[in-house]
Amino acid sequence: MNTTAILAVAAIGFAVSAVSGYFLIPYLHKLHFGQTILDIGPSWHKNKQGTPTMGGFMFIFAILIASVVGYFMLSQGKNDLWHGTQVEIARYWGTILLAVSFGIIGFVDDYIKVVKKRNLGLTAIQKLIMQFVAAGLYMLILYTAGDTSTVLIIPFLGQLDLGLVYFPLCVVGIVYITNSVNLTDGLDGLCGSVTCVSALGFMMVSAAMGFGGINLLSTALAAACLGFLVWNFYPAKVFMGDTGSMFLGGMVTGLAFGVGMPLILAFLGIIYICESMSVVLQVISFKTTGKRIFKMSPIHHHFEMCGLSEVKIDFAFSAVTAVGAVLAVLAVRFI
Repeated sequence: MNTTAILAVAAIGFAVSAVSGYFLIPYLHKLHFGQTILDIGPSWHKNKQGTPTMGGFMFIFAILIASVVGYFMLSQGKNDLWHGTQVEIARYWGTILLAVSFGIIGFVDDYIKVVKKRNLGLTAIQKLIMQFVAAGLYMLILYTAGDTSTVLIIPFLGQLDLGLVYFPLCVVGIVYITNSVNLTDGLDGLCGSVTCVSALGFMMVSAAMGFGGINLLSTALAAACLGFLVWNFYPAKVFMGDTGSMFLGGMVTGLAFGVGMPLILAFLGIIYICESMSVVLQVISFKTTGKRIFKMSPIHHHFEMCGLSEVKIDFAFSAVTAVGAVLAVLAVRFI
């Protein structure tokens, strides 16, 4: 892989994301785009009321700029991990399109909550319809570009041809993971740090599998998240909002499809899955037994209620993701 391209994308991703905070955060303050803290969370989160939201634009701009520069360098240079095939191009720009599409949905949700003062934003049905359309269009782009395989690679176990069932299952999976990423954005620095580590895992996996385009996108994502954490780590000066978390959801799912292994998210997205499953289990338990499994869900709030600080939870969840990254790299060796 072209080391110059990787370094350029990393530098752009980090610098644009970090530096844009100097301009975007005061602007969000000026617009009064402050976060509304609902009563369903921990009581001490009330002191976060009014913190600027929609800060996800910081890393969105960074990734978009880095991806354009990275693509240009891929197209001009010569390397063993990029051949410019239709499938490669579709996976590269399809990932960006998927992330932007989900980011737009998140922005609409944020706009309704912040500007229109409707605390719940889009209804669940409205959000799901738009998400399924975005995910469906993404799968259609891959299919029309020639990415027509219906074989699902199951890490460490083998392969399974699902036939036409593969495509609707993938659409459901994309929507599920994206909403799981959204649920992870509940503490200062949590979603950004976990996604940064996940992206580093994708960098290793894509390099091992020979996907140059996805390797650059993973680099851009990791660097941009790191730049965002300059402002979002505890105590956060800005929140990414649904604009940012939905965009990140689109990115990580796109990267998983980009390496041809959607189920690699069982490792690189383990925290996202745990977050959403904790909500599902909590609801099922309460409705069937009247008892709660966790003190509060998603599970990061449970650990908060147990006395862990936001910083400790950030590091613990990032460490779990790092272990998942190691397992993901090992899984590649078994293909």
